[in-house]
Amino acid sequence: MSFDLIIQNATLPDGRSGCDIACRDGRIAALEPNITAEAARVIDAQGLLVSPPFVDAHFHLDATLSLGRPRMNASGTLLEGIALWGELKPIQSIDEIVARAMRYCDLAVSQGLLAIRTHVDVSDEDLKTVEAMLEVRENVKDYIDLQLVAFPQDGVFRAEGADKHLLRALDMGVDVVGGIPHFERTMADGARSVSWLCEVAAERGLRVDMHCDESDDPLSRHVETLAYETQRLGLQGRVTGSHLTSMHSMDNYFVSKLIALMAEADMQVIANPLINIMLQGRHDSYPKRRGQTRVRELRDAGLNVAFGADCVMDPWYSLGAADMLEVASMGLHVGQLSSREDMRWCFDAVTEHPAKILGLEGYGLAVGNKADMVLLQAYDPIEAIRLKPSRLAVVRGGKVISETPPKIATLSLKGRPAQVDPASYCPGE
Repeated sequence: MSFDLIIQNATLPDGRSGCDIACRDGRIAALEPNITAEAARVIDAQGLLVSPPFVDAHFHLDATLSLGRPRMNASGTLLEGIALWGELKPIQSIDEIVARAMRYCDLAVSQGLLAIRTHVDVSDEDLKTVEAMLEVRENVKDYIDLQLVAFPQDGVFRAEGADKHLLRALDMGVDVVGGIPHFERTMADGARSVSWLCEVAAERGLRVDMHCDESDDPLSRHVETLAYETQRLGLQGRVTGSHLTSMHSMDNYFVSKLIALMAEADMQVIANPLINIMLQGRHDSYPKRRGQTRVRELRDAGLNVAFGADCVMDPWYSLGAADMLEVASMGLHVGQLSSREDMRWCFDAVTEHPAKILGLEGYGLAVGNKADMVLLQAYDPIEAIRLKPSRLAVVRGGKVISETPPKIATLSLKGRPAQVDPASYCPGE
């Protein structure tokens, strides 16, 4: 019996070592020690970590890599970013949006990021961003699972006609219903938008993912309405609240009630550590709030919590490199998730947890699942977060689609090693 690919002597994220992973016809056909069959290609992992691919459950692909056009965000604030995006939308073409997004997808593949949920602005009548993202989704379908969210950036009721544009976007093939209730003109309109958008999702059998309470205002509590509508409409397991940054400013008594309601509704949560820590707390002097939602408390209540990248080189964030391990590292630090168990959990927050949010079929390292994986220059998930290592091989459907040489430094120091491999260090040495 022969295979398309065998990765030998791999360590898996759950701690199993000495594993061989055999792939055939796009699926994992065997996962066990010492597979001796022939294969078109054999890779010796040499004990390094093989992970399922990284997943970004919250991104804005229509704006990515647009930094500086038409100008820079001088204040660095969320609201100026939204205004700047409003200036860019009418002057950019579909071809420009597609070209930027495709460049980002190339970068994502090189980083082992093979599934992305992107929010697509549907505020404008021409829906250029929707047409562009539908084209990109078709272009990358063989190597990236790209899920599109109909996102009314300017408010589904605040922007004239945005409700109709959102429905058109869904008719065109957008996958998920989005919203931004805290950006509506009033709290009442925000609550009304949550109800209407959830009803649209229920009628169409779709998932929901709302930018919810991306604010420092502790009275921005639309997530409570989202939890209620999830229960009322039977959307349990299909609804995600993204950002939820107002929860970092809410009083603990209210949060104790709120998290219980969210758990009852089987809601899912996405924090965006890089952007939350950058954009929130802008009106504070000192002490200054961190901005990230209550990741530990939500996780401990049984909710599925993931980390998203949100932005890379766009009106809101001028950094980023499609590296979900950078995202995990920031989430770890901001959330003070410093125990070994917590740090290990942060790796799942950019792999297994967002895969569940997207509903990815056949995800994970198990026989019968899709043969999608990443060989990392690290020996375990915590070391991977610490080092942000090279993605030595990225595999999609049992075929290597990206390779990066290992990071090895050559030293010229008397009495010291000739080379330094950052993955060779172990605690206690």
